[in-house]
Amino acid sequence: MNEPVLDASAVLALLNGETGHERVASVLPAALIGTVNLTEVISKLCERGVPVEAAMQAVDSLGVEVVPYSQAHALRAGALRPLTKLFGLSLGDRACLALGWERQTTVITAERHWDERVEGVAEVPISRIRNTT
Repeated sequence: MNEPVLDASAVLALLNGETGHERVASVLPAALIGTVNLTEVISKLCERGVPVEAAMQAVDSLGVEVVPYSQAHALRAGALRPLTKLFGLSLGDRACLALGWERQTTVITAERHWDERVEGVAEVPISRIRNTT
């Protein structure tokens, strides 16, 4: 597998020791995270009372490559909006899928609603860390 892209939900599952965190740990440090999803991770940790410096240290400790959000990502994520609106995908979700599409690699997520329909529309392989049942 090429370097997989981590969705914010997968990183948070790992940092919080949630179900499926082992699957995320198994792809480290060869994984990527986009800056939009990094923002989501830092936001969630800060909401839980983690100081911003400690939140960033937690992400840095994973050793993942942080990929800046580019104009190409913006175009792809924007184009995905009408295709994924029915599935309730956020900008962060679409930014993650855009990075996976650009790198032609798997996106790893804890989101259960990212099913084969999302995978087909986004043209990106999706690996869910939790059972969908």
